[in-house]
Amino acid sequence: MAGAPDQRQTGPAAGEQLQQPQVSCQVFPERLAQGNPQQGFFSSFITHNQKCQQMLLKTVETNPYVKLLLDAMKRSGCAVNKERHFSCEDCNGNVSGGFDASTSQIVLCQNNIRNQAHMSRVVTHELIHAFDHCRAHVHWFTNVRHLACSEVRAANLSGDCSLVNEIFRLRFGLKQHHQTCVRDRAILSILAVRNISKEVAEKAVDEVFESCFNDHEPFGRIPHNEKYARYAHRDFQNRDRYYSNI
Repeated sequence: MAGAPDQRQTGPAAGEQLQQPQVSCQVFPERLAQGNPQQGFFSSFITHNQKCQQMLLKTVETNPYVKLLLDAMKRSGCAVNKERHFSCEDCNGNVSGGFDASTSQIVLCQNNIRNQAHMSRVVTHELIHAFDHCRAHVHWFTNVRHLACSEVRAANLSGDCSLVNEIFRLRFGLKQHHQTCVRDRAILSILAVRNISKEVAEKAVDEVFESCFNDHEPFGRIPHNEKYARYAHRDFQNRDRYYSNI
C-alpha cells in the first residue's frame, strides 16, 4: 500500500475473490478519476496512456519479479487480469501508483511513471500488496500495523531499495543500509496514504519490522536484482514438484 513516490495503496486487485466492503476512508487520495482516465489535452492523454499500456505489457511479459507474483496470485486463487485489474491514469502530485481497495485495481500513474524500469518497480510493489491482501485478512483501513507490514514487505522485496536505486538517490554506504532504506520507504508510504503523524507511522513500522522484513513470500529470498528474482521464480515453479514427491 502506498502513495509516496514509487509507492501506493491497497485493495482487492486480483480476481473477484479480493472484493471487500467499501469503506468511508479515502484509500487513494491522489487518484483523480476513480477508474476513468483524465481527458485533459486529448493528444497528450493518448500519448501517456498508450506509453503506459505498452510498458505495462512489457513488464507483465518479461519482468521476473512480476511473473513470479502473478504466478503466486494465481496459485492463491486470486488470478490477475491485465485489463480488469490494472488502470493507467493521471494522478495528482508525484505519486507513481497505488492499490485501490474500493475498485480492486492497481492504479499506474501514467503522468509520473518515467521509464520501463520505473514501471516494473511500481507494478511489483503493488502486486506485493495484492498478494498480501489475497493470502491474509488484512485490515488496510483500520489497522496501521497491517499497512506497515505490507509496506515493509513491498519495500524489501520489490527492488525499491536496490543498490542501484539507492545510488541514484545519492544514498549509500550506511551500515545495514538495506534495512534502513526499507524502514524509511515504508514510513513514507504510510504517511502518503494516512493522515497520521510521523511518530505514529514510525512506531507501527518498528513494531512489525523484524517479522515482516523476514517474511519473503512468495520469493523465498530477498531478490536484490533481476538475476535473483529469476532464481526465485524458478524455485517457486519447482515447489509443487518438490512437495508432490514427499
